[in-house]
Amino acid sequence: MITLGKDQKLQLGQLLINSGVLTQPQLEEALNLQRTGGNRLLLGEVLLQQKFCTDDQIMEALAKSYGLPYAHVRPRVADPRVVEVLPREFLEEHCLLPLFKIRNNLTLAVAEPANVFLLEEVARLTACTVQVVVATHKDIKATLQTHLPQANVFVIDGINEDIETTELSLVETQPTEDIASLEAAAGNSPVIRVVNYLIYNAVREGASDIHVEPDESHLRIRYRVDGRLYEKTRMPAKMLPAIVSRIKIMAGLDIAERRLPQDGGIHVLMEGRPVDLRVSTICGKCGEKVVIRIIDNRNVLVDIERLGFSYETLKIWRKVIASPNGIVLVTGPTGSGKSTTLYSVLNELNDPEINICTVEDPVEFNLSWVNQFQANEKVGFTFATALRALLRQDPDIIMVGEIRDSDTARIAVQAALTGHLVLSSLHTNDAPGAVTRLINIGVEPYLVAASIQGVLAQRLVRKICPNCKTDYQPPVNVRHAVEKLAGPVETFYRGAGCAKCRNSGYLGRIGIYELLVPDDALRDRITAVPGVNELRELAAKCGMTNLRVDGMAKVKAGITTVEEVLRATQAG
Repeated sequence: MITLGKDQKLQLGQLLINSGVLTQPQLEEALNLQRTGGNRLLLGEVLLQQKFCTDDQIMEALAKSYGLPYAHVRPRVADPRVVEVLPREFLEEHCLLPLFKIRNNLTLAVAEPANVFLLEEVARLTACTVQVVVATHKDIKATLQTHLPQANVFVIDGINEDIETTELSLVETQPTEDIASLEAAAGNSPVIRVVNYLIYNAVREGASDIHVEPDESHLRIRYRVDGRLYEKTRMPAKMLPAIVSRIKIMAGLDIAERRLPQDGGIHVLMEGRPVDLRVSTICGKCGEKVVIRIIDNRNVLVDIERLGFSYETLKIWRKVIASPNGIVLVTGPTGSGKSTTLYSVLNELNDPEINICTVEDPVEFNLSWVNQFQANEKVGFTFATALRALLRQDPDIIMVGEIRDSDTARIAVQAALTGHLVLSSLHTNDAPGAVTRLINIGVEPYLVAASIQGVLAQRLVRKICPNCKTDYQPPVNVRHAVEKLAGPVETFYRGAGCAKCRNSGYLGRIGIYELLVPDDALRDRITAVPGVNELRELAAKCGMTNLRVDGMAKVKAGITTVEEVLRATQAG
């Protein structure tokens, strides 16, 4: 439906006269020039040429002739997210500017309100009721250029309106040196708002990382959401020094050092809650690249029942972590959610009657009444050194962020054999591989066999977006592959793609797991140093469900897709 005015009887010239903008002699002169001119100019164009009135005055009069409102369109008037409801080429060709969208009502600025067929085409393309306001060609084109200099670009000038100053604030730490002059270099208010916006929006969208990547002509900003990078915005390359300097100042880094890599941290308050950021900078051929890791407390501390365990696996896992002593390992590649699982375990085990100590690098989340210590290799406070010290602190449970070397592994095993429950992580592809890794880094096989209580391997797979979830018929070979592992599947699902999932078809992630709990037969074989393949066969006899089987069970339940499970388990 097109909302147009009905009063279109008054001619443009007479409207200009009635409004006091134009005189009768000026109108007659313009009409005479229009008749005698060989270039067939419109009346409005003649009036502009003769400077009898301005573009704004003409368009306002034209709007009155159609019974439509007239608007002075500026970049801050238009919602940048709504501008993208129509293709850029279509907007530029027809000089259109989407301004606002409330439910299915679209407000559209046009320069030619008489083109009813064009407005009907807009209504068809957007599936919206279109309400029209009139604006000048110049204003519409300038606003389009600001909002759409190229694909997926946010308006830097409009960022100030998107965020209130109370929504994101820096938690100041004591500076190690006077950086007043450095702050002046990057203390420009628009730059501060840009950086605040990038952080605020990334946290709001659930991103785990922000990538600031310079090129010769542009500065690309990408967010990692649900394990995948996507481009959020681009800016002119000349903004790189100011943005990087602002981030460095916030992280307490040396703003003058641009050749060597630097690492730092930022603590911010977003809408009243703390969010920790880890900053890494490194110099590239086009300038410094910055990666900001976001540690959002809402995402780190997750109830163990919401991680994605099946009922049977969760029941066995709870029995394993309730062991009074031994080693419990969580394995998987970087970004597979190991830290989240370990924190969830500590949160479940936390009790006033026990002493829990952790050594981490870095401490990603502050757990109430848990003694957490930050490893610092520069001063010699390594995982191994920390473990030796913690054993004199009368601990009941020790969590080691990662077993990286033989010293750490041996001390962890000794702690497990002397009455402590030790939790840690390893970088291995599957659960049986953790046994081999411990032996390879120098732990005696009989000590590995005696100390291991359980090994949990995990991956993260993306969940089907609930807003665009739809059923489909997969190829026969895909159906057979799933049903071979998960049994008969009634309906297969996938995401069609929508605005909420950025047209990916996925929203959020869930874990898939394999849990190895060695029995006596497996412990006996570990002492003989079996190969990984033999360990996998023995683990299957122990009742271990491997990663792919658990993933296909989630496909059957309509939680994820076959493609996601195959991608996550291709190395498993």
